Amino acid sequence: MKASNSYIGRPMERVEDLRLLRGRGTYVADVNRPNQLYAVILRSSTAHGLIKSIDSSAALALPGVHRVLTGKDLGDNVPRIPLRLQPLPQLETFHQPVIADGKVRYVGEPVAVVIADSAAMAEDALEHIILDIEPLPAVANREHAEAKRSVLFEDHGSNVAITWKAFRGDADDAFKNADYIRRETFKVQRHAAMFMEPRGFVAEWDAVAGKLTVWGAAKTAWHNRRTLAAQLDLPIEAVDLIEVDVGGGFGSRGEFYPEDYLIPAAARIAGRPVKWTEDRREHLMSANHARDMECDVEFATTRDGRFIGLRGQIWSDIGAYVRTNGSVGPRNIAQYMCGPYCMEHVDLKSSMLTTNKTPCGTYRGPGRYETDFVRERMIDLAAQDLKIDRIELRRRNLVADAQMPYPLPSITPYDSSTELDSGDYHTVFDRCLKEFDWEEKKKLSGKLIDGYYHGIAIGSFIEGGAAGPKEEVRLVLETDGALSVYMGSSSVGQGLETIMAQIAADAMEMPYHKITILHGSTAYVKDGYGAYHSRSTVMGGSAILLGAEKLKELIRKTAAERLGCKPEEVIVDSERASFDGNQLSFADLSEAPLEVEAEFFNKKYTWAYGTQAAHVAVDPGTGHVKVIEVMSVEDVGRMINPLTLHGQAIGSMVQGLGGAFLEHLVYDDEGQLLTGSFADYLLPTASDFPKLDSVTLELRPCPNNPLGAKGAGEGGLIPVGGLMANAVADALSHLNVQPMQLPLSPPRIWQLVEEAEASHAKT
Repeated sequence: MKASNSYIGRPMERVEDLRLLRGRGTYVADVNRPNQLYAVILRSSTAHGLIKSIDSSAALALPGVHRVLTGKDLGDNVPRIPLRLQPLPQLETFHQPVIADGKVRYVGEPVAVVIADSAAMAEDALEHIILDIEPLPAVANREHAEAKRSVLFEDHGSNVAITWKAFRGDADDAFKNADYIRRETFKVQRHAAMFMEPRGFVAEWDAVAGKLTVWGAAKTAWHNRRTLAAQLDLPIEAVDLIEVDVGGGFGSRGEFYPEDYLIPAAARIAGRPVKWTEDRREHLMSANHARDMECDVEFATTRDGRFIGLRGQIWSDIGAYVRTNGSVGPRNIAQYMCGPYCMEHVDLKSSMLTTNKTPCGTYRGPGRYETDFVRERMIDLAAQDLKIDRIELRRRNLVADAQMPYPLPSITPYDSSTELDSGDYHTVFDRCLKEFDWEEKKKLSGKLIDGYYHGIAIGSFIEGGAAGPKEEVRLVLETDGALSVYMGSSSVGQGLETIMAQIAADAMEMPYHKITILHGSTAYVKDGYGAYHSRSTVMGGSAILLGAEKLKELIRKTAAERLGCKPEEVIVDSERASFDGNQLSFADLSEAPLEVEAEFFNKKYTWAYGTQAAHVAVDPGTGHVKVIEVMSVEDVGRMINPLTLHGQAIGSMVQGLGGAFLEHLVYDDEGQLLTGSFADYLLPTASDFPKLDSVTLELRPCPNNPLGAKGAGEGGLIPVGGLMANAVADALSHLNVQPMQLPLSPPRIWQLVEEAEASHAKT
């Protein structure tokens, strides 16, 4: 690919930001249609129970109330939410109905939809619906699930939905011959994506045209379109999902939720546009949760610290249903626990437990955040036991450049194999040590300064990206010489319009300002896969490169007819087509736009990789942890825009720190959510983590796509949990405090200190 413009690699400010900063964005709350009604959802306040009756007569008698929809209004077969990823037949039992169908399984599950002239009228009507639910014992944790205190799906007979198995080599034999074995139990708390703007939809049904339009789509609009069309028994062409601006996504927003069906169905039934926006409490108890993992893991090495074996059992609390992508986290925990290290023998089982909690899905770095916490803690513990420096232990076991591509463990029952594509892990590791000034900072390890014990830590990680199988674009050279690029990729705040314009401008050798990126409607291209798994740049950007070559061929063909030559004799560059001294500008080529479509197919993941180091200080009297510095170094293959990439890295680091120290969705033993507002669910603020640094490298381009880029939107978050726990352990090494559970909240750290001091006093 020529790069005479050299927009790729340039730190360009996001073109989206000017519109958003001026208050000219269009969010769901800004979308209003003529003659619009409003929907509010009655959600179950019971975690587990049988629905005996729903009496909505009093609500319907209120002024301004038009309809109250329940499961009975949807017919005998209430639609269920299909799995988008890993759609195994044995998981169909656990698919969620779009509205409670005879039984409720979590607090927040939709039971009825009120449609009224205003949201306030609909909210008032909720109080007049009489809901009779016969309570069943709640399954609120792993112990309840395994003891079968109650079974959520009686026909299945167990609360274990499925068990994944990651495997390589012969783990049992490896452990028989190991010089060193350590076994530990770890826990990662339930927490989730908390984007600034909660979810919402506006749906409009045109009965005359037989057309349904829904505003508020995000992430996977084409999949959701197919699902919705099938559920409403409509041709797929009759449904158009339109993206609007969003206040973040982070893996949660844009999956198919009950509301994705309920609001369009309500609009069709009412014959008028219907609008719904959730409040923060609804978001906390109905949008996908994440993490919530326990594991019992054994780690085996040789005497000189070579990693040889990893085995154990993982339990993921997935909540009441398996919806859309709920298998991804539990699968990733098992398959990616080796991370960037050589591990010859692996036997890990990961069980998905159903409980009476909000269903889980993906949240930035799904499964990888949890599994890195486990692995990096185990490495530090092994280094301590083996009396090998933790730097040296990691360096000895990092996958070498010469070993690439390096296969990761396989996994079943959804057979999946992948391999690390390329990388110089040791160079990145050493660069992080240098940038962090490890040799100088390690002098602070365990020191008490002004009432705080100081600690440092390091950890390496891998970041998978670019999920296939394809992405689609449509390039249109307009009659004025400008280029319109229609995309199947979605925008969830990652700077899509800026990055794709840079790629297109270089590919077509056109000025950046003449490129318009159009996304956000399922009518733009025939098919699309959207934004998830750090895929947009690799998949969408590569599709643009292919589309640019096709468009250039069309330009040559069109120009040849005008210039009286063969297409292969036409030279295309700098917004011109030329032959033998004669030139045609792009604006003079044709009276009609020139248009091509292109698809990029790829089923191989990209693997960015990196190392992070951290310096913290711990107050043993309060358990408070000050994060003094975090340094992240990552190789992403090829940078399209260093400025936006830096923002992605820092933002994901903050989310990782929120999960390490603050965020926790807490349920009681009856399945009631206790952290239903931001008064209880704590989030990081701008003053919490002031010194976060990120260095991005281009050492090893990805061999699996023409851009050479690797997905890089999640790496900053992935190692943070383990990194912080190791730094805290280093600070409190004089007490041998060993955190095995997140979050590292002040009460938890204080309790660990108290227990350690009591133990020391006894000895």
